[in-house]
Amino acid sequence: MKRTDEQTSPSDADLVLRAQRGDPSALAELVTRYQDRVYNTCYRMCHNHADALDLTQTTFVKALEALPRFEIRAKFFTWLFRIAVNLTLSHRRAQSRRPTLSLRNFDDDEGRPYDPPAANGADDPARRVEQAELHQRLEAALEKLDEEFRAAVVLRDIEGLDYAAIADILEVRIGTVKSRISRGRLMLRELLESEESQLGVG
Repeated sequence: MKRTDEQTSPSDADLVLRAQRGDPSALAELVTRYQDRVYNTCYRMCHNHADALDLTQTTFVKALEALPRFEIRAKFFTWLFRIAVNLTLSHRRAQSRRPTLSLRNFDDDEGRPYDPPAANGADDPARRVEQAELHQRLEAALEKLDEEFRAAVVLRDIEGLDYAAIADILEVRIGTVKSRISRGRLMLRELLESEESQLGVG
């Protein structure tokens, strides 16, 4: 009999249920499935490798502690990300200085994720310098956003999550998510244009 994808790859709900019943392999699978994405989100919001690792570990520790109370009908992914985002925001607010975010992806005006081309222009030193300068400007501009706008933009434009998932993670309405993303993008554009004007670019 042909094996289905569901048979070869159990759902989050199945894994959570097994983990709640004391199956260590199910818990290990959940960690393996999401640890990289949780780390990426923490890192892009705090831009510190060691802090991101600590926040990722703390996220899974807190998730493990709360797992017996987790309701299967909820989405494990958004629940886990909510823990990670809240921990990272609290961490950033507690810091006396604000680190710089490494922005590896950004989106275009239509909301599509932007990935710097790996091949086109890769052999052109001037092109590489231009892309590096653009990324630095984006990093600096994004760093100036208030946390609520920054979190929404990171989750949407860098992590590529949909509005519903972001609303669940941030515990706000979808309309609020869209508003924060729209305003965050507008503020980023204004910051970049202001910098260009000061530098005499364009």
